[in-house]
Amino acid sequence: MNKKLGFVLAILLAITLTISVNGEDPYLFHEWKVTYGTLSPLGVPQKVILINGQFPGPRINGTSNNNVVVNVFNQLDEPLLFTWSGIQQRKNSWQEGTLGNNCPIPPGTNFTYRFQVKDQIGSYYYYPTTSTHRAAGGYGGISVLSRALIPVPFETPEADHMVLAGDWYTKSHVELKRMLDSGRALGRPTGVVINGKSGKGDGKDEPMFTVTAGKTYRFRICNVGMKDSINVRMQGHTMKLVEIEGSHTVQNVYESIDVHLGQCFSVLVTANQEPKDYYLVASTRFTKDSHVATATIRYANGKGPASPELPKAPEGWAWSLNQFRSFRWNLTASAARPNPQGSYHYGQINITRTIKLVTSAGQVDGKLRYALNGVSHVDPATPIKLAEYYGAADKVFKYNLIKDEYEPKPGQAGQDKITVAPNVVNATYRNYVEIVIENHGKSVQSWHLSGHSFFAVGIEPGRWAPERRKNYNLLDAVSRNTIQVYPKSFAVIMTTLDNAGLWNLRSNSLERNYLGHQLYFSVLSPNKSIKDEYNMPDNDLLCGIVKDMPKPTPYKAN
Repeated sequence: MNKKLGFVLAILLAITLTISVNGEDPYLFHEWKVTYGTLSPLGVPQKVILINGQFPGPRINGTSNNNVVVNVFNQLDEPLLFTWSGIQQRKNSWQEGTLGNNCPIPPGTNFTYRFQVKDQIGSYYYYPTTSTHRAAGGYGGISVLSRALIPVPFETPEADHMVLAGDWYTKSHVELKRMLDSGRALGRPTGVVINGKSGKGDGKDEPMFTVTAGKTYRFRICNVGMKDSINVRMQGHTMKLVEIEGSHTVQNVYESIDVHLGQCFSVLVTANQEPKDYYLVASTRFTKDSHVATATIRYANGKGPASPELPKAPEGWAWSLNQFRSFRWNLTASAARPNPQGSYHYGQINITRTIKLVTSAGQVDGKLRYALNGVSHVDPATPIKLAEYYGAADKVFKYNLIKDEYEPKPGQAGQDKITVAPNVVNATYRNYVEIVIENHGKSVQSWHLSGHSFFAVGIEPGRWAPERRKNYNLLDAVSRNTIQVYPKSFAVIMTTLDNAGLWNLRSNSLERNYLGHQLYFSVLSPNKSIKDEYNMPDNDLLCGIVKDMPKPTPYKAN
């Protein structure tokens, strides 16, 4: 027996014994080889990131409370990290996979992520957070199903399909990085892809999905793009919305759905039309020239190509805002109800802290930067989380460079002085916070908060003021992890920062994120107890100033 095989068998035996003795939840093991390959998502050969030879990467299918183990072999020529967007990593921001939390995996080495999906029944995805790698692919879907004893508010569908759609550039990720580093914007994407393909729409494409007449199917739709919102619709069919990012929703029926950057929706589609081919259509929104991609849905034993006449997308963002307001949490469902507040009556909880974030853009040393309350985030050489854990925070960054209240100079929105530095907000464990994101720009933005679900209580045109609270949805706002902010508008989210660790609030736009539109909430447990937060994993990578420091005394249960 060779040493590698013996080592693997020893690990499996140890895990098996641990599960049998301690009654642990099941483990799912994945081994990923991350490489470059040449594909043509938009008909032009280009270098893309493959996982086990696949683009998109392998789907992670799990059940609530499963333990997920992903051993990543980085065979690229650059350091690499993955994040698991929407997976809350309870007490475990060590597995978050952002440059504020982790040292990247060096080329030619491997690193093993270990995390539990807890009770997060829903639809999510993963992608690389290093450099501009997500512009080369490396993303894939995550689906978390309910355990057998926990009912869901709809019949089990015939099949469960993942739809990873979004805009795409034919420029390489290296060229895009060079543009951003030189202070230039990326410009418009080249097109749209659905599961790595654009579709010719000429009736000759191979089917991406096959359905049987009379059966109902679940489609999990995520916008994995870099710049644009998209609208998704299915030729000749309606879509019944059943889940958004881990929350079951009131089951409204839609002809099309706007999916903003980073967002995931589940819809049920019944194959109740004439048996032939139909198109699933994804097109960019709020752009002068819309890009369109199609994927063929084929009825088994159907006859005839899909109609070349594609259903049109809605126009304007007022339609999109009204659709957002129609999304409601299903308060009668017993599953997929994340509960970040410890009570479903979130509207009755007193706000502990209000943080108003004003987004802006400007020039620093002649280069484009994006800022929150005047601070444009940059990742330090030593990850923020490691600096905190090793007691070296004062050598790496300063807390609270931004204030909870911020008003740009009159008539000068976006032109205030921008400070480029790590943007870290010191937050109080278990505080109930109201976060306002104000967009003074001309394009739609989309934001994600890691480590938590939040209640998306409102989006409105104009500037935020305390009297706007009377318009919040304090009854059945969907609990989710992303929120869009329309031009000259604001969005409001509410959550309890009850997950100890370091958590990233970030723009889902590649360009904005890379050039500073993000910050970190440092949520420290005052007890320094493993009841609140896990210790640093033994296999965690070290870099920067902590690399040669003695390991801190681990937290204990107290």
